[in-house]
Amino acid sequence: MNLVVQGDDVDGVALKSVARLTSASRIEQIHPGAFRLVDARPAEDLATLCENACLDWTWVQAGRRLSDFKLFVTDMDSTLINIECIDEVADLQGLKAEVAEITEAAMRGEIDFTQSLLRRVALLKGLSERALEQVYEERLALNPGAERLLRHLARNGIYTVLVSGGFTYFTDRLRQRLGFDEAYANELEIVDGKLTGRVRGPIVDGAAKAAHLCRVRDARGFAAEQVIAAGDGANDVPMLNAAGFGVAYRAKPVLRAAADCRLDHVGLDGILALFE
Repeated sequence: MNLVVQGDDVDGVALKSVARLTSASRIEQIHPGAFRLVDARPAEDLATLCENACLDWTWVQAGRRLSDFKLFVTDMDSTLINIECIDEVADLQGLKAEVAEITEAAMRGEIDFTQSLLRRVALLKGLSERALEQVYEERLALNPGAERLLRHLARNGIYTVLVSGGFTYFTDRLRQRLGFDEAYANELEIVDGKLTGRVRGPIVDGAAKAAHLCRVRDARGFAAEQVIAAGDGANDVPMLNAAGFGVAYRAKPVLRAAADCRLDHVGLDGILALFE
């Protein structure tokens, strides 16, 4: 196995310490912020050493290439983008603290996602739909590396799907902006220009995210090992479990435990450095 080590500012002394600890045969530079430690071996203190040096580390099978993958599926809120959209919409209703507390508990897996979503959406009743536009235009930003990642996936012919427990207002715009092939999310009910506090149609929860991944995968004839999935919270666990390679981006502990890769320091384009 190879060990890929990444960071915004990789300290040479720390990198060599990781190489010695894992008995790597050599160090290969991928780019200035990423290095491949060839023929590395697991070591008990690896996580602590990398954490202290602000380094992300991922075990990758030797010879695995980005072109080996055919499908990329990602969550939206706090993964592809820097916010939880529902929290920011609630802020315009003066309810951000209350809604954000429910969101955080759901992402940690402490409460049922569907029930938490219905509770949060109900609090938005009466809010003008213009609040959605305001959040998109003024508060939403892509997480670092998102655009570069999507460009390279497209160049490699990888089919891309955005699937979210958030809202179609945002996924539809991000699909067009970033060139996703498909996008799925919850649809807010709007009547006479105001949010009713309800969601239309089935809820996109953790099980639904995984179902979308499996449906697209099977419809296009891909194998599970040809799928990369990325997320940050508990409702992304089923999706990562259904993928051949799971990425936890700035993730909650419950998802970190289910992932093959954890990106806590570099951007989403750190995924590109993992494969030869």
